[in-house]
Amino acid sequence: MAQEERDTTGAEELQLVSFIILGRRLGVDITRVREIIREQEVTKVPQSPPFLEGVINLRGQVIPVIDMPRRFGLQGQKHTKSTRIVVLEIKDMVVGFVVDSVSEVMRIPASIVQETPSVISGAGSQFIQGIAQVNDRLLIVLEADSLLDEQELSQLEGL
Repeated sequence: MAQEERDTTGAEELQLVSFIILGRRLGVDITRVREIIREQEVTKVPQSPPFLEGVINLRGQVIPVIDMPRRFGLQGQKHTKSTRIVVLEIKDMVVGFVVDSVSEVMRIPASIVQETPSVISGAGSQFIQGIAQVNDRLLIVLEADSLLDEQELSQLEGL
């Protein structure tokens, strides 16, 4: 569940880092974000899961880097100067996720996040906590701990 705070009116609020992948705006709880870095050279790992782009050395720590569109079963696009790696903490593991660009840090009322409609059962739906209408655009709120399951995490720990 995303970080909840109370503002002066008593309404619960979510603080999210929002980013873009393939034209879709997504957000993840800011407390799960370690940092956001520019794209850097990734070392490929033989016989790794298809969504694993490789590993990077981040200040002495080797971390796996996941191609987020591929993780959702989507075709990715070419990396640009706006491409970033969002470094998240997932179940006590640090993992980088490649995104097309990072938009902003936002605070939204928890009450505007609606359950994922049942008609959305395709690529990546198990990763979605809910959907919110923010400034006339949809924001898909991700559940960080659902981005990788236990088996995938154990595969990545062995890198």
